[in-house]
Amino acid sequence: MPEDAKRLAVIGAGTMGHGIAQVCAMAGFTVRLVDRTLELAGAGVDRIAANLEGGVRRGKLSEAERAATLEHVEAGSDIAGAAADVAFAIEAVPERIDLKREIFDVLDASAPDSAVLATNTSSLSVTKIQSATNRPQRVLGLHFFNPVHINPLVEVVRARATSEATVERALELVRAIGKESVVINDAPGFATSRLGVLLGLEAMRMVEEGVASARDIDRAIELGYRHPMGPLRLTDLVGLDVRLDIARHLHAELGGDRFRPPRILERMVDEGKLGKKSGHGFYDWTE
Repeated sequence: MPEDAKRLAVIGAGTMGHGIAQVCAMAGFTVRLVDRTLELAGAGVDRIAANLEGGVRRGKLSEAERAATLEHVEAGSDIAGAAADVAFAIEAVPERIDLKREIFDVLDASAPDSAVLATNTSSLSVTKIQSATNRPQRVLGLHFFNPVHINPLVEVVRARATSEATVERALELVRAIGKESVVINDAPGFATSRLGVLLGLEAMRMVEEGVASARDIDRAIELGYRHPMGPLRLTDLVGLDVRLDIARHLHAELGGDRFRPPRILERMVDEGKLGKKSGHGFYDWTE
């Protein structure tokens, strides 16, 4: 990939955004990590630094690689300025269609005409997001998975107006950062969220019905089906509030009962039990 194609902006420095910025910087991209304030963006860079330190301690990364990665990341709070000369801009803000469309309106006005604009949404309509721009053919979904620096998959989502050239450039980016891709047509939940959420919701119903403990349900899936992580532990890592929002969206879009949020999920979110980030979910993360 030419050097002038290795400038990239990531909008949103939270759980997903800082992870996307990290893997791109590790691959030699110059990354501008942007959030609402410079303090929030700086916190994202701090999380990258902590991840890299862990890699050095475990012998997965050299000190020189750690330093080089951090040199490739710059924190900021100006979306328009960060996107002004990039080849790719990746939005990774919370799952609110109004917020995402607002950001894409800014990107459309500020990024070069040749830039690929991508959303990291896990369930929202990429077609609705791309319609906020005057270049829908250059907009698509790049759905990364948490933790980004470990999970190999990126779901490349082709929306209604996305051109094949844009899909090819996205696939090239995914290869350049050492990830694996699948190409999915825009549909509620794509492939992974639709399947993963369905499994997670049924696991929650099993806990609610007293079928087994969360730990034993997860072990059944891990050992019996060779999943690297059970659906309830994964829910804790993603965030119960995030899973609830996705389930509500899929239920509204697809109807029926399969994506109707279980009572246990509604109750736990109401109680502030959001998973790892709150210390409690289906597991106790304070131990």
